[in-house]
Amino acid sequence: MNIVTVRSLSDKAARFVPKSGVYPKGFSVGGIHCGVKKDGKSLDLALLRNDYEQPAVASAVFTKNKFKAAPVQVSRSIVEEKNGKNINSLIINSGNANAVTGLQGMNDAWKMVQLTDTTLKNDPKSTLVMSTGVIGNRLPITSILDGIPKLAGDLGSTHEHWIKCAQAICTTDTFPKLVSKEFVIDGKAYRLAGLAKGAGMICPNMATLLGFFVTDAPVSSSALKNVLTYATNRSFNSISVDGDMSTNDTIVAIANGAAGGKLIEDTEGDKDFLKLRDEVTSFAQQLAQLVVRDGEGATKFITLKIRNALSFEDAHKIASSIANSALFKTAMYGKDANWGRILCAIGYSDVSSEDSIIPSKVSVSFVPTDGSSKLKLLVNGEPEEVDEERASQILSAEDLVIDIDLGTTGTHESVFWTCDFSHEYVTINGDYRS
Repeated sequence: MNIVTVRSLSDKAARFVPKSGVYPKGFSVGGIHCGVKKDGKSLDLALLRNDYEQPAVASAVFTKNKFKAAPVQVSRSIVEEKNGKNINSLIINSGNANAVTGLQGMNDAWKMVQLTDTTLKNDPKSTLVMSTGVIGNRLPITSILDGIPKLAGDLGSTHEHWIKCAQAICTTDTFPKLVSKEFVIDGKAYRLAGLAKGAGMICPNMATLLGFFVTDAPVSSSALKNVLTYATNRSFNSISVDGDMSTNDTIVAIANGAAGGKLIEDTEGDKDFLKLRDEVTSFAQQLAQLVVRDGEGATKFITLKIRNALSFEDAHKIASSIANSALFKTAMYGKDANWGRILCAIGYSDVSSEDSIIPSKVSVSFVPTDGSSKLKLLVNGEPEEVDEERASQILSAEDLVIDIDLGTTGTHESVFWTCDFSHEYVTINGDYRS
């Protein structure tokens, strides 16, 4: 099995791939095969360039894994050194993570940055770098460096260019993940476009998850940083496929202001800032959900809704605890309404106080996505008489919502997305390097 190519695009997966899009002004992208992937044809090198006359601003969030990959370390140092300003391109390879590769890995990541800057006539350190794939193998750096000038000459802004860019960052993904949309702030139209990769090693605080999105809205670097942090916590940090956090996860946001208009500043309570934050958050959630839908071996897309928590942090930790429970996920695969596994995961979650979870006030329900009535499993700590046939019908659907009302005096909530564990997940990951 060649794990560094996009798995065959089934009819099921094809429905998530857009046939057209609306793309921000002043950006060009592309993807080619340069030789990292061994099949001789799969796209494995992606590039994004800011073509607008003004330098772009950028923000990024990175993995919390202690073994941070070389591209993570390099990109983080660039963002911090330049305070997010004058960052105008991204270079990404798939098929090799360049993680745990020592000094050679760091040198290779810097070579990718430097050659991209030189080729695109950027100022030094104007490029961020990402890599994804197998950990522990050194990059075929000569192939990548040969590919960068070729790719730079083949960039464009059409839908086909964006699709190629999305394909070029895939590993075990079954489909390229691309989202775009137009939104309006104070009567002015702006656009967002972004892509992500990931299907396994996906856990809160991100994972083997790469993604970036760009906008032609005029945004200050500090405003973009706050928007990205807020949006990531409610999107890419609110998904889990398998509970494993990778060495490479990176999400980057870039804004070039090419659409014009008033600069959106980081001003508390400013309606334009809040509008941008909400638009980016819903956009990031769309991308993050595509990652879960493409979870390795997944047969179900599960939405966890935690309500009436004392804080967002409590709700988020409880949702994460459930989403990462192997027992819960295998029960969902087996269509087993074993809600005790949900309660168990709630009970050991790392919440802030004793009052965060009061067992006698917790209620749990399955909510079908076909509009039919929900199935109550637990009400105020008391078990319901569960119709097992009805439960099996609900669990046979691809999509499922699980509603958890904590019943505390708080009103905070969190929405989290996860999937089930299947036999195929074991097959894929037991044979990952073959």
